[in-house]
Amino acid sequence: MPIIIKSDDEIAIMRHAGSVVANTLARLVEELRPGLVVKGLDKVVRKEFEKHHVLPTFLGYHGYPATVCVSVNDEIVHGIPGKRVIQEGDVVSLDLGCTYKGFVADSALTVIVGPAKPGTEKLVDVTRESLDEGIRHARAGNRLGEISHAIQTYIEARGFGVVREYVGHGVGRAMHEEPQVPNYGPEDRGPVLKKGMVLALEPMVTMGDWRTKQMNDNWTVKTMDGSLAAHFEHTIAITDDGPQVLTVP
Repeated sequence: MPIIIKSDDEIAIMRHAGSVVANTLARLVEELRPGLVVKGLDKVVRKEFEKHHVLPTFLGYHGYPATVCVSVNDEIVHGIPGKRVIQEGDVVSLDLGCTYKGFVADSALTVIVGPAKPGTEKLVDVTRESLDEGIRHARAGNRLGEISHAIQTYIEARGFGVVREYVGHGVGRAMHEEPQVPNYGPEDRGPVLKKGMVLALEPMVTMGDWRTKQMNDNWTVKTMDGSLAAHFEHTIAITDDGPQVLTVP
């Protein structure tokens, strides 16, 4: 399996891209409110990315028609921002990537709009915390499976489902590079992590069963059983001093 190694200069470029992604996600969260037409978020991204001179990685990727993925309630990932109107209590996942000087940064988060419905706060908290747990295991000398196992164990111990059909990935000059980073599995699997590897860790969590279905738009992925879902993601670099999160302000 290929090992993804980046130089210090390349990591610095990705860190800049990551800061743009993080700040743009924060802007999108500010925009979220009941009555918002989801398509408006795509316009915000285009404006922010133009201002910072970065390219929207998602736009045109295998034909994807927007700059950002907006997935609501039982939608897990890849929701296309369109005419949907945000309602109070909606669970909204935002997934965003940009390209700067030929390198990609990729991140996602989930928020609840207005007062939370029963159980949704715990869903979001556990998903975010499981990402933190995975990052803690992203250390040189560990196997990739230690990340996967840590994420799965954390989520399932708290009564939630771990999506199997969509996984994290290496990231760098392309959005999806080797290796794949499942959010489940035994800890003794996968390559040994090395300094300079850059990974996008992204647990996708459901309140019910982990199985999924793709909608007729050929992009939006929902839970098979209609349960709510959440999604968090960071681009991280493996360093001698431990994992470094690149998608922060």
